[in-house]
Amino acid sequence: MLEAGSTIAAESLFAAARAAPSEPDVTAIVPLQPKSIRETGLDRQLVLALLAKAIHALGKAHLPVLAGKLRLSMSVLREALQLMVAEQLVEVAWRGDSDIDVQYHLTDAGKAHAAACLAQCRYVGPAPVTLDAFRAVLARDSVRHANRGHISPAELGAALADDGIDACLREQLGAALHSGRAMLLHGPSGSGKSALARKLGRLLQGVVVVPHAILVDGQIVQFYDPLLHQAPPPLQARQFDERRNDTRWAVCQRPVVQVGAELTREMLDFRFDAANGIYHAPPHFQASGGLLVVDDLGRQRVPAAELLNRFISPLDYGTDVLTLQGGHAETVPFDVTLVFATNLAPQSVLDEPLLRRIGYKIHLGPMSEAGYRALLQRQCGVLRLPYDDDAADAADYLLLHLHAPAARPLLASYPRELLGRVADFASFAGTAPRLTVPALEQAWSSMFDCCAPMTAQLTGAAPAHAMVLIGEQQ
Repeated sequence: MLEAGSTIAAESLFAAARAAPSEPDVTAIVPLQPKSIRETGLDRQLVLALLAKAIHALGKAHLPVLAGKLRLSMSVLREALQLMVAEQLVEVAWRGDSDIDVQYHLTDAGKAHAAACLAQCRYVGPAPVTLDAFRAVLARDSVRHANRGHISPAELGAALADDGIDACLREQLGAALHSGRAMLLHGPSGSGKSALARKLGRLLQGVVVVPHAILVDGQIVQFYDPLLHQAPPPLQARQFDERRNDTRWAVCQRPVVQVGAELTREMLDFRFDAANGIYHAPPHFQASGGLLVVDDLGRQRVPAAELLNRFISPLDYGTDVLTLQGGHAETVPFDVTLVFATNLAPQSVLDEPLLRRIGYKIHLGPMSEAGYRALLQRQCGVLRLPYDDDAADAADYLLLHLHAPAARPLLASYPRELLGRVADFASFAGTAPRLTVPALEQAWSSMFDCCAPMTAQLTGAAPAHAMVLIGEQQ
């Protein structure tokens, strides 16, 4: 029902949605740059330890380089360096004409101090922010805010126009996004659940401010991940002023974090990195202010019921409890749009009371013939295969002589995969790829020769808007 690859048109809409006039002013949500060690919220010894380790790594450390590495203002660094000079831990190695053109190096006592600091924690990077500061910033960025810009029905319709999703299903998806409640996407493998979930995440409007690291009970927790926390649209990026804003924070798009069958209990808590003496934030914490997709529900080593309870209760209350080594528990914000996806029957994964706790249960099944043909034609355009009379004949052949005899449903993932194989075989043969009956047969054979025919049950699946589970109405 949803094609696996995002189209160029859809990506353009996502960008336009993020740049909408309702977007908040970035300068209003990014904390101001601290002017003193006290204003950072950090203990003086922690700042001095970070500075000693940074200078140790650099040898001779230029003041602007230290500012970039630790993401601290010049005034904070000068205050810290004056303390270290007074304690005979550092000294000026070279001084230029301007007040920032200064290089420092460690004294012998400073080298010993840096070595002791590195033995405890090898982290040398942006200074952390406090957990209280993170709570305050996330409260302003929250996906729960009723006044935050929501995507309109017209925008959602335009974003999903090429995906064969009917109006009834779009209304369910829009209501689920507006409600902030958890949703479950279910249907056969290949129906586009994961792609739809990621697309919904990219439709979340607004930007978030995330810290590079957070200080939790005196321990550094790495939070920022450039693969998850992606740069915002140019308009918001240009608003970030390094001279005015606290550069320990990064402005990014609302994150879309996806976990699958690999998810374990250990991944749901702070993970200690013994080699470096720091902790890593769990994926659902990194998704703060964005969307968390729990894919392949029912296939994790964690029982589905336990996993659902692990996330639904924090979603209801807006807080989660994470634990450090030694058993210290810390309450942290839980602020995500939560999407589960499974290709198993929901009733086989969760019982009725648990299903009732999921706000929206949405079925994605086979496409109509007309929708499938249209998707095949669009994917030809994406992959630059001509859609001519031979291609139209191949589309007829695909439906009548390949799908029908094999009782294989018209799933959204098939057109792109088949056309990709047509292109692969043509590339290997040194010819231009064209959608023809022989090329399609070759691609089909390479995909399905080892697979048993699908049951006819899937081909007769009810449309998405007709699928209502027991307990869905509350």
